[in-house]
Amino acid sequence: MAVQSKTTHLLILCLLLISSLTTALLALTEQQELDRISSLFGQPPVTFSQFSGYVTVNEKHGRALFYWLTEATTTPDKKPLVLWLNGGPGCSSVAYGASEEIGPFLINRTGSSLYMNKYSWNREANILFLESPAGVGFSYTNTSSNLKDSGDKRTGLYIYIYIYIYIYIYIYIYISQDALVFLIRWMSRFPQYKYREFYIAGESYAGHYVPQLAKKIHDYNKAYPRPIINLKGFIVGNAVTDIYYDSIGTIAFWWTHSLISDHTYRAILDNCNFTDDKTSKKCDDAVHYAMYHEFGSIDPYSIYTPSCKQLPNSTMRLKNTLFRRRVSGYDPCTENYAEKYYNRPEVQEAMHANVTGIPYKWTACSDVLNKNWKDSEASMLPIYKELIAAGLRIWVFSGDTDSVVPVTATRFSLSHLDLPVKTRWYPWYSGDQVGGWTEVYKGLTFATVRGAGHEVPLFQPERAFILFRSFLGGKELPKS
Repeated sequence: MAVQSKTTHLLILCLLLISSLTTALLALTEQQELDRISSLFGQPPVTFSQFSGYVTVNEKHGRALFYWLTEATTTPDKKPLVLWLNGGPGCSSVAYGASEEIGPFLINRTGSSLYMNKYSWNREANILFLESPAGVGFSYTNTSSNLKDSGDKRTGLYIYIYIYIYIYIYIYIYISQDALVFLIRWMSRFPQYKYREFYIAGESYAGHYVPQLAKKIHDYNKAYPRPIINLKGFIVGNAVTDIYYDSIGTIAFWWTHSLISDHTYRAILDNCNFTDDKTSKKCDDAVHYAMYHEFGSIDPYSIYTPSCKQLPNSTMRLKNTLFRRRVSGYDPCTENYAEKYYNRPEVQEAMHANVTGIPYKWTACSDVLNKNWKDSEASMLPIYKELIAAGLRIWVFSGDTDSVVPVTATRFSLSHLDLPVKTRWYPWYSGDQVGGWTEVYKGLTFATVRGAGHEVPLFQPERAFILFRSFLGGKELPKS
């Protein structure tokens, strides 16, 4: 009788446990359904699922990050999850990555409808776009000081700061820590992505965000025998990597691509100390002369394509921020279309965005963050070394017509990792055309993309897609 009673109690306990687990799973499913996008304004019909909404990452300060998930077009349950981050710092992954580079939709000129992106990366993976840090795009904070944690130990180190006066840096700990908290909480909402192969991708100043977040995840995962974030690697393009080597490489690109004179080239090298915290008047004068008298009215993010005439003069734009311009390509004014589209009330409603009534218009880049900066790490190379040793798959690529974070800057920086060469430099192909050049090292693959500017998938979408597919497959780029 006692045994039977114990068995009954155990059975009841199991049923209660199953019931509670079922309730929790139902609750999670309900939260996913609340985030489901039934259809975006002006969207063509699609077969894949989309979700978007907010994940609170800091209750005390009221910080919440906005995400947009576009699941894979086929067998999403069997494909990896890829997090995409844009840089700036302070620029939106929804505006750039999702809407003009790798997302499933592109925006028409009137900002009133969408059309399909033939080379969307969600053909190969589930793509998660994150607007980060708080204050970017639809992501918000209820503590305004989060956006104004300024500290100016460095006003002249970076060549980008000299040239594109000023790169404004948002505090590293907010970005990396908030992004990690976001991922943990997002996977609680979407448990089907726990333990799934996970990669991080991005470009530009995400050359800091991506490896920093990868290191945060790697460190976090050490405490668990089977971590829920199954980080396998990362891929970054035209990536800010090392202050000194990036700077020297940028000046080299300017000179070798005839953007500046011999005299200005020598003046910058003679007067700019890229390892010092303080700039000098002679350095400022040399860079100022290059910007305002020698560059001309070009798009520095794509030096051979037209600039958007609907935006301010490109040289003057550089004075205000690294990323407030718009790159060229088939259409150099795509940023304008995004700002029209994402400020539509019907778009925000469909995306479950701006639910708190943010007291400003949605913009592609945040002026508030741009004007309040924090110091950034001088070099990502130590993180690269640590993560290479950990066995992560790491790819770095460069569009070869970008003068802001040019291919020479990246090559100078990566060369100081002193990695053994596995596969020597060779041309890789997109169809019957050279797509770029690549070299495979022990622990890292580097590739150029021929004819691409700062945002590689915008300028060369097919070549960028081949690059991404090769990265995910762990295969070298095609030799023919």
